[in-house]
Amino acid sequence: MILRECNKVEQRIRLLPSRVVMYYAIAMSMFPQGSYEEVMRHLVEGLLWQDGFQGSWRIPSKAGIYKARTRLGAEPVRELFMKVAKPIAKPGSPGAFYRNWRLVAIDGTTLDVSDTLANLEHFTKPATAVGEAAYAKVRIAALAECGTHSIFCAVPGPYSISEQTLMRDLLPSLEQGMLCIADRGLFGYELWEQACESGAELLWRAKANYRIEMVKELPDGSYLGNVYHHKDRKRLKPLTVRVIEYLITEGDDPDNVYRLFSTILDPELAPASELAALYAQRWEIESVFDELKTHLNESRRVLRSQSPELVYQELWGMLALHYSIRALMNDVAIPAGRDPDRLSFLGSLRAARRTITTSPGFFPSRTG
Repeated sequence: MILRECNKVEQRIRLLPSRVVMYYAIAMSMFPQGSYEEVMRHLVEGLLWQDGFQGSWRIPSKAGIYKARTRLGAEPVRELFMKVAKPIAKPGSPGAFYRNWRLVAIDGTTLDVSDTLANLEHFTKPATAVGEAAYAKVRIAALAECGTHSIFCAVPGPYSISEQTLMRDLLPSLEQGMLCIADRGLFGYELWEQACESGAELLWRAKANYRIEMVKELPDGSYLGNVYHHKDRKRLKPLTVRVIEYLITEGDDPDNVYRLFSTILDPELAPASELAALYAQRWEIESVFDELKTHLNESRRVLRSQSPELVYQELWGMLALHYSIRALMNDVAIPAGRDPDRLSFLGSLRAARRTITTSPGFFPSRTG
């Protein structure tokens, strides 16, 4: 269905039909240390026990796999992820809700890409104190469900595009009944206003020196305040936020002062002390990024793809694989009364790899 929608169904029988290349785009992240040919061998290894299989189909060359990936492009893998990835926690799931709100976190990260001219021109290298970074980087903005560590929306782009710009395309995936948590540096008048339009509640950290116009003190120690767009010099269009301020440790370090902005204006619905404690859930998305970059990618220094289109294809395959493993972990944990966060992501990944290489797979040359 996705291949038809993306006009990627073959007009003639090929050694590597599009549906197989879709599986391959995901399998590359399942076996990040394997060569192109080795990844394909793992993908079809479950069939080697069948008589006649080895004689009826051969592992394509690296060049053949590259051409097949190029024909497919990134769009079908992206559409696969976008159609499948949804918040998966059910009411009552451990750590997934605060009162009636589903906890989600928004943030961004980067991954190094192969050092080719095409990648360098598209993704660009960040500047460092001593010149340029060793590799160009792809930037990813993502929305993740805190209780399950599942990424249900992502937007990749060149490093030259800021996180805030990419995150604008994430905000439509927020919806009423969610409570979105974000770290310092994301807050801005326009981004906050757009996020509010989604109907979700927000709990974002702001810089401690952000200027606020005091409106009203609240009984739980928080207060209501107005913030303005920097171009609104006459202060005609205020955004009213609830401000929660607290100190993590003693000392004069400004990083120890936490200032949170929230759309939940009524302290009876969410006391300041509970929101302050809840902010720690933001770190769940950092664990998600660690799963992508360290465990799923096995600390591989760079993504293997040599062109921007194939980098995006590989990245969407990685996100689809991560989501499927996290969904499987949730399906296993909840009936057993366990928190999905307590299961080992690495152990689950290894179990999935064993399943791929020991179970009967599919005939790559069969198009039906």
